[in-house]
Amino acid sequence: MKNPWIKISEKKVYDNPWIKVSEHQVITPRQKEGIYGKVSFKNMAIGIVPLDKDLHTWLVGQYRYTLDEYSWEIPMGGGPLDEDALLSAKRELKEETGLTAEKWTEIMKIHTSNSVTDEVGLVFIAEDLQEGETAFDDTEDLKIWRLPFAEVLQMVMKGQITDGISIAAVLKTAIILKQV
Repeated sequence: MKNPWIKISEKKVYDNPWIKVSEHQVITPRQKEGIYGKVSFKNMAIGIVPLDKDLHTWLVGQYRYTLDEYSWEIPMGGGPLDEDALLSAKRELKEETGLTAEKWTEIMKIHTSNSVTDEVGLVFIAEDLQEGETAFDDTEDLKIWRLPFAEVLQMVMKGQITDGISIAAVLKTAIILKQV
């Protein structure tokens, strides 16, 4: 389908190591002059649903500065846009849980908030797990929780997990596992 938006100009408003914010002067699909703000991420969002042979998984808990609240999520992080997403997923799983996996399956691509950002996320299921040591980033004070996947699905359904990538990943995994 042809893009109905016309970009007249773009200017950088803000830039840091993680994001760039730009302001766009546009002609809207209804042929009116307008303005659009865009947040461009410098990393791809990577989420992992680790599953052991007993269908237990791991959640990562942390206080989210932007929300000013605690959040339970699947293991996730950012991967450089020019790096293979699977390498990023393997690194994030190891850093946050200490786990490594022999079997990896990419299960979804997700746009996190496509009205204001171009961020792309990929989600993997990791299986045939081995435990090891974590390697948290300087910005992370994480709690790790191993529990049955069915309980994580219930947490999503009760609204106890609110992170969008985690919700989508858990629901997709539940369909794959035929738990819904």
